[in-house]
Amino acid sequence: MANKRKKLVLVGNGMAGVRTIEHLLKLAPDLYDITIFGAEPHPNYNRIMLSSVLAGGASMEEIVINDLDWYRENGITLHLGQAVSKIDSDNRRVYAEGGIEVDYDELIMATGSNAFILPIPGADKEGVIGFRDIKDCVAMQEASRKHAKAAVIGGGLLGLEAARGLLNLGMDVTVIHINEYLMERQLDRPASLMLQKELEAQGMKFLLKKQTEAVLGKQRAKGLLFKDGSMLEADLVVMAVGIRPNVVLAERSGLAVERGIIVDDYMRTNVPGIYSVGECAQHRGIAYGLVAPLYEQGAVLAKSLAGVPVDGYAGSVTSTKLKVSGVDVFSGGIFVEPEGARALRYQDEIEGVYKKLVIMENKLIGAVLFGETGEGASLFSLIKSGENIAGREKELLLGLPADALASGSGGGSTARLEAMPVDEIVCGCNGVSKGDIVSAIEGGCTSLGQIKGCTKASASCGGCKPLVEGLLQIYAGDDVVTVKEGICGCTALSRDEIVAEIKRMGLKTVKEVMNVLEWNNDEGCSKCRPSLNYYLGMLFPAEYKDEKESRFANERYHANIQKDGTYSVIPRIYGGVTSPTELKRIAEVAEKFDVPLVKFTGGQRLDLLGVKKEDLPGVWEALDMPSGHGYGKALRTVKTCVGSTFCRFGTQDAMGMGVRLEKAFERMNAPAKVKLAVSGCPRNCAEATVKDFGVVAVDGGWELHVGGNAGIHVRATDLLCFVKTDDEVEEWASAFLQYYRENATWNERTAPWVERVGLDHVKQVLSDEAERKALHLRLRDTLDRTVDPWKQIVNEPELRKNFERLPAAEVLSVSSTDRNGSKEEESA
Repeated sequence: MANKRKKLVLVGNGMAGVRTIEHLLKLAPDLYDITIFGAEPHPNYNRIMLSSVLAGGASMEEIVINDLDWYRENGITLHLGQAVSKIDSDNRRVYAEGGIEVDYDELIMATGSNAFILPIPGADKEGVIGFRDIKDCVAMQEASRKHAKAAVIGGGLLGLEAARGLLNLGMDVTVIHINEYLMERQLDRPASLMLQKELEAQGMKFLLKKQTEAVLGKQRAKGLLFKDGSMLEADLVVMAVGIRPNVVLAERSGLAVERGIIVDDYMRTNVPGIYSVGECAQHRGIAYGLVAPLYEQGAVLAKSLAGVPVDGYAGSVTSTKLKVSGVDVFSGGIFVEPEGARALRYQDEIEGVYKKLVIMENKLIGAVLFGETGEGASLFSLIKSGENIAGREKELLLGLPADALASGSGGGSTARLEAMPVDEIVCGCNGVSKGDIVSAIEGGCTSLGQIKGCTKASASCGGCKPLVEGLLQIYAGDDVVTVKEGICGCTALSRDEIVAEIKRMGLKTVKEVMNVLEWNNDEGCSKCRPSLNYYLGMLFPAEYKDEKESRFANERYHANIQKDGTYSVIPRIYGGVTSPTELKRIAEVAEKFDVPLVKFTGGQRLDLLGVKKEDLPGVWEALDMPSGHGYGKALRTVKTCVGSTFCRFGTQDAMGMGVRLEKAFERMNAPAKVKLAVSGCPRNCAEATVKDFGVVAVDGGWELHVGGNAGIHVRATDLLCFVKTDDEVEEWASAFLQYYRENATWNERTAPWVERVGLDHVKQVLSDEAERKALHLRLRDTLDRTVDPWKQIVNEPELRKNFERLPAAEVLSVSSTDRNGSKEEESA
């Protein structure tokens, strides 16, 4: 007679608890009859992806980890929408609110956590919510249809994800944070400031070092009152100030509780037969809020329940990866150097890259990466292993050596992946190791989609996708199946397919493209909307009206937002050549508007930093100079040396050529920013051979160079051709830039584009004189239809209104109850 199965009850249908059950089913599929209670009416889903649901990048179905069929197939009894109200540990029985009673032999408490709602007056008003579950997502989406202004309290990971989602829903979003910089628990100050700058460029606003005192309004939230007496209007208030372990049931049931449910190294509570994992558990004084540690706990508990020998859970070294609309951030271990530690840093604010390693006793104990996070997994592995890194510090800071990079990028190289231990975590979001992925491949998974479905690797933030693809190449070889992915999660169509369909069907608006081409998300996202806006403008310059709402804030306001909320104004200075009159005018404008800093840029221009938004039109009007487009995906600068005009080595008029090219291409929108340079001789003082298009004077003519980049991935230009006349320089430059405009992917600089399509292909196209002249004429036709945005705003009152100082916010009603409540809170 078969042994009678033991009864296992899981209280909580979240990620940590169900992951424990997944492990247990693999180890001992016939040992337990399993019953799961979930307070929400949904099957197990990925909370990490809630921000994607909010932003419209994923549907509810896409974030479900285990659908209802999974529970049935594994013989699990599932009670959805049934919160457990009582545990009788003496008789080993649980009671749910719906009247269900179930006996157990072993019980797992995985009740998770709740959003912490600040105990301030007005926190219970309509329009004040946390950000923790599907219900909160739905509430925010509904609010965005009726209301315009949102305030997110909390500048941590969760708050920024909520803010990004609300921004995508079309709301005016302000993030309020009590500390002086964002994500202080995961980032150091330089990385945080770079993150803030990136998010401001996307339209997010910030109020830092602000403490919220009350939610204003009568029945519904109308704004916030701060400790300093200032106020902010808001129709929706999202509190993302942290989470609190959900321990109410545990306390009622006699479990030992401090901040969370106290557990030992085997996840046992003080009550026999009851275990706890996840955000509700407290191990060695720590209640973890990140997924990877919770999955590690679940793996230990599953082995223990299955009777498999296990060392026990010893705690976790944590890491965080953030991806908000293209912003990549990684932090792991101890990132603020303790006494006795030393730090190595690399910072490139032009390309938006920051790296920091914290080292103690020749061991890596922490790391922060911003902009480029490919090395995050390998650095985190070193942090956990405690390996001696003496002599390799700079190599680790700047990336793997060239021979290791030959077959891949950064942490995804073949050498790195082959040497990776099988137990190293590849997907931190879902706790998937290299061994898990290799086993899945050996079990028949041959595509990224199959790996996602089988292991969950790369199914959340997507940061580990290059590593998973690298492992597929190594262990699946010729059996790898490549499945096409679209430009974003809203569509499976590629850039070329979208452009071809726009041409074929004559689609003329962003909304029309998304509708006709059957976008998954009706509103699109921050990846596809700007790209569609560009492609339509590029294809139909005479008919298409630029959609301002599909541009980031810098391009909408024609100035760069700075970290303090002011703006940077860079007027056009053709070829870096100016005059005493122009310099005097710039100086007078700086004095008139109290501009705190005037600086020469790397492109030989003057930058007026610290201009208030309401002063921008006045500054532009007083300057009476064109926009330098220092804020957009457009022609930025044409850098020059003095050339033959003054230099004894100069062979051609570099300044004259630079001015001519800049005047020819000013106001040119492009898939990404474009920089030109003209050097008057092969000594190359203007650094033309690291620009998108570089012109170098030689005896008898000009060398034309393309595809350079001076950022962190330095790429020297390729020689395109040699021409003799100035007219030929302009024609070839125009043809190259237009061909790039028509064929590059949105956000793709010329350097990777030239590498992708091949220099020989570019030469072949442009060497055809008829095609070259046609490209030149198409760009000329486009540019002839553009106007200077600064002058347009200055001269059109309706546009200028957008920059006027807003009137002082009208005093929002605070009931006497609210005021009394505030005083009571202070006295408490």
